[in-house]
Amino acid sequence: MKPSIIRLKEKKLIGKFKVMSLSEDSTKALWQSFMPHRKAIPHRIDEKLYNMKVFDSGLDVKQLTPATPFVKWAAVEVEAYENTPEAMDTYTMKGGLYAMFLHQGPASTFHETLKYIHTVWMPSSEYQLDDREHFERFDEHYNPADPNAVEEVWIPIKRGTDL
Repeated sequence: MKPSIIRLKEKKLIGKFKVMSLSEDSTKALWQSFMPHRKAIPHRIDEKLYNMKVFDSGLDVKQLTPATPFVKWAAVEVEAYENTPEAMDTYTMKGGLYAMFLHQGPASTFHETLKYIHTVWMPSSEYQLDDREHFERFDEHYNPADPNAVEEVWIPIKRGTDL
């Protein structure tokens, strides 16, 4: 599994968010509250959906536990924040260098992709994890139970020499 290395520009997102942890995962409820209202969001750039995780600044991933809190977003990218629906919030993603992997298969096997990224690819690459947003991107037809599902996995990185 070889990633594409991509430099993203800052992105404007509109969506809903919830503080959660891996042990108290409410991702399904978050997406169920977001999906019926996504079409009402103006200025959308495309039909892609963002499943974004924002960790506390400075968090060492080696210290990550199932109880570590993070902010999870269900969102879409927009050109402008004008006329944001009342039930939605805005977030400006920093952008920067990312490794983009493709996870193929149901969401129940997603942990295998993350394990590969963090224990095989990252240690043998010239990159290190950066302190920015992590996200997955997929289209509106994505079904987490589909064995043929495909989603993009975006991991924030920096070159080891940039420390």
